[in-house]
Amino acid sequence: MRPRTLRSLLATITAGLAAATTLTAAGPADARADNACSPSVSIDGYSDALDKTTYEGTFVGNISALATARDGSVLALSDRSSLFTLDRRTLRPKAVVPLTTETGAALDSEGLAVDIPHSRLRSSGGTPIGTRLVTSETEPSIRRYDRAGTLLGSLPVPDELKVAPAGRATANQTFEGLTLFPGGHTLLASMEGALAGDPPGLVRLQTWDRHAHRDFKLSTQYAYQADPNLGVVEVAALPANHLLVLERGFTAGVGNTVRLYETTLRHSDPEHPLGKTLLTDLVTCPSLGATAKQPQPNPLLDNIEGMTITGREKGHLKVLLVSDDNQNAVQTTRFYSLRVRTAHR
Repeated sequence: MRPRTLRSLLATITAGLAAATTLTAAGPADARADNACSPSVSIDGYSDALDKTTYEGTFVGNISALATARDGSVLALSDRSSLFTLDRRTLRPKAVVPLTTETGAALDSEGLAVDIPHSRLRSSGGTPIGTRLVTSETEPSIRRYDRAGTLLGSLPVPDELKVAPAGRATANQTFEGLTLFPGGHTLLASMEGALAGDPPGLVRLQTWDRHAHRDFKLSTQYAYQADPNLGVVEVAALPANHLLVLERGFTAGVGNTVRLYETTLRHSDPEHPLGKTLLTDLVTCPSLGATAKQPQPNPLLDNIEGMTITGREKGHLKVLLVSDDNQNAVQTTRFYSLRVRTAHR
């Protein structure tokens, strides 16, 4: 079967950021029906066009989170305190703002959600609507910024989720994912790793709820069991309390493991974690001719860390993933375009 031509997703970034590129499609020897990774997931293509590039003097990389703005633009969060706005069609950078803490210091920014206007969530001199919510792994924290990157405030965090000795969390294993549920009433942050005293791989999912014009208040906490040697690196909210969960791990000399699951929020505790359904292990995706700079079980794989839902089409979700290159010569900033069918469509 001749592989179908894919729409242009990214622009090749040159000094002038002018030339365009297209997603790489599967070649004849690599093609499968619909580029399927599993019965639930297909890959439309990938692009390395932003790898090791700069925009307005800022390195475009270290991307740890993605979010979709109301106008369709894609926001890409660097864990080096930079927030990029990408064109929704080409994903070419069109703006960047620096983010800082209350003292003006850089933050280890890992999770991102865009607040949404809603008829029952009007700002009334209190909660600013349409702002950016950003996590940091350091404390951890969730800070609110306006579109210009001005710090507006922060949300409360349970003591047990704070890094030891203040709490039971391990440094660099805290708030890695952040997502806002449809309707804007519930925010969820996912820990990457287990708390001290919890079973290995037992991850806490913390929610905040709000009503009317009030800001988010601490709400329910859930327990989620990651696969052995994997951590939760991103989450994406769906209607009816459904949630996409991205798990990832790395083994030296072997490479990355990246799995996409679906779960539903319901009562859970460390002894009875949430159930989950595997949508795909990305090692099963066609490689599309991709190359890797270090050993990988599939050369398409890299240090995938960011995820956002960009739309819905013909019964499936359009999901965009990105890998964090850690500004490392053997890692790549790579975007992946997926089509995902979930239990809740």
